[in-house]
Amino acid sequence: MVLLAAAIFFSCPATAGETLWKALQGGGHVILMRHATTVTGTGDPPGYRLEDCATQRNLSDAGRAEARRIGDMFRDRKVPVGDVRSSLWCRCLDTAKLAFGKAVAWAPLNSFFDTPRLSAPATEAVRQHLATLKPGRENHVFVTHQVNISALTGVHPAMGEMVVLKLDGTREPSIVGRLTAQ
Repeated sequence: MVLLAAAIFFSCPATAGETLWKALQGGGHVILMRHATTVTGTGDPPGYRLEDCATQRNLSDAGRAEARRIGDMFRDRKVPVGDVRSSLWCRCLDTAKLAFGKAVAWAPLNSFFDTPRLSAPATEAVRQHLATLKPGRENHVFVTHQVNISALTGVHPAMGEMVVLKLDGTREPSIVGRLTAQ
């Protein structure tokens, strides 16, 4: 029965998307969002520094517009957003601020693309935090990177894509769907 419901949910994108937006209106979710579209490339240039955005791969003009569109989608649908946490990378902070008007930099959301040894500790820190979040009237947004979201969920999101988890007081809340800025 659950598999049939999941198959129907994921096979009807328009209906599934609207169902998911309705669920978000009630709060109690975590939205794991991959930063919006960047300039061409993978990873960051050699010698990048977190404290200097000019040394990093940043949002493209299309990515900045995409982040604003995501924020508009949340506002238009009256989705309540509480805590917004972001990786310290400029592309994540910019995505969060353009979409939601705020962001708290949180190191466990930092990319470990170039430093895989940090994968387990960062993922563990996020899982521990997820277990402390109780369902409420608002949703939490974590803006991060593909590698982080994949380590947490097994999902490989596109830039600007969101993986929505239903808070349940555990370290591994269930995935209830995915959203894009389309």
